Amino acid sequence: MQFNTQLIHGGNSEDPATGAVSTPIYRSSTFHQHTLGDNPKWEYARTGNPTRASLEKLIAELEHGVAGFAFSSGSAAIHATFSLFSQGDHFVVGSDVYGGTFRLITKVLKRFGFEFTVVDMQDLDAVEKAIQGNTVAVYFETPTNPLLQIADIKAIAGIAKKHGIKTIVDNTFATPYNQQPLTLGADIVVHSATKYLGGHSDVVAGLAVTSDEEIAEELAFLQNSIGSTLGPDDSWLLQRGIKTLGARMRVHQENATAVVNFLENDPRIAKIYYPGLPDFPGHDIAAKQMRNFGAMISFELQEGLDAKKFVESLQLIDLAESLGGIESLIEVPAVMTHGSIPREIRLKNGIKDELIRLSVGIEDPQDIIDDLEQALNQLD
Repeated sequence: MQFNTQLIHGGNSEDPATGAVSTPIYRSSTFHQHTLGDNPKWEYARTGNPTRASLEKLIAELEHGVAGFAFSSGSAAIHATFSLFSQGDHFVVGSDVYGGTFRLITKVLKRFGFEFTVVDMQDLDAVEKAIQGNTVAVYFETPTNPLLQIADIKAIAGIAKKHGIKTIVDNTFATPYNQQPLTLGADIVVHSATKYLGGHSDVVAGLAVTSDEEIAEELAFLQNSIGSTLGPDDSWLLQRGIKTLGARMRVHQENATAVVNFLENDPRIAKIYYPGLPDFPGHDIAAKQMRNFGAMISFELQEGLDAKKFVESLQLIDLAESLGGIESLIEVPAVMTHGSIPREIRLKNGIKDELIRLSVGIEDPQDIIDDLEQALNQLD
C-alpha cells in the first residue's frame, strides 16, 4: 500500500464492531467486564480506548514501528519518553530544539538527576565525543526548530548503536510524510501531533512510536502509569487530520517554494533558513533522508529592521505560536516559542532577535506573498 493510501486506509480504517469507515468516538470511561479476572481488551479508558487505539495503530504503521502511543501533548510524549530512563543517566541533546523541550530538560528533568550535554547535531565528531560512560540516549530534532538544521539520522543512529545507546528523533517538522526515522536506525520517534499531523489548529496532542518491542512494553506501562493520555475526541480529530496529511503537505510545500523564491529576491531579508535551498547547509543530507523539504521557513530581517513592527503589520498571516495548520502562522522565536531560553544561549545558538519563523499554509501562494511584501514595505 502506498503512503498516501495508507494515510486513509491504514490502522483500523474500519470499525470492527459496526463497519463504520470513520472510527467512532468511544467516550466511555470504563467498560463492562462479563467475567471476573478475565483480563478483557478494554477495561478503563486511561489504560486503553478503542478510538485512541485506532490512532496509535495508524501512526505505528506510518512510522514503521511496532507500537504507537498517543499523549495529551507533544511535551507529554517527550516527557514519557525520557521517563524510560533513570536518575544519573546522561543524554546528548541537539543544540537547536523547541523551547519547551529545553525548558523540560533544564527546569524539570535535571531536578530528577538526569544529565545533559548540548551538542550541534550537524557535527558528528562532537556527537560522539559527548558520549560518556553513563550516556543512555541521543535526542534531537531534524529539521530543527527554528533554524531548520539537518542532522544525519542514519549516521547518528550508527554512532549510538556503536556505543549501545538509544536514538530518539523529534519528527514534528518533517512528519512521516517526508521522513521516517525508524527506518534510518532511530529507536523512538516523537511528534507534537498538534502541528502537521492534526493540521487544522484544533487539537493538542503528542505521539511516540518505537521499533523496539521492549521499549514499547515500557512505554505502554508509562503511558498508563503517568496518565497523560489523549482523549477519544482529540484522538478522532487527530486521526481525521492524518487522513489528509498527504494532500495538505503537497500544497504546503508548493507554497513554501514560492515564498522562498520571493524572500530570496527581497533586499530586506538578510538570511533564509530552508533545507530546500541548494546552498543551505545540510541540503544534501535532507535530500537523501527526506521525501521533500517541508513547509517551515525561517528568515532574518536585515539588522536594525523591526521584527515586531513587521509581524504586527501582517493582515492575512496569523501572528501565533504553533505551526503546521492550514493557515499560515508566523512568530518571533526570541520572544515566543524560544523565549524561555536565556538570550545569551539563544544568540550562541543562532537565534537572533530579527529571526522570523513562518509556517506556510495552504492559502493561495500569491496572497501569502502579497501579505509578506506589504508588511515589509511598512519597514521602509
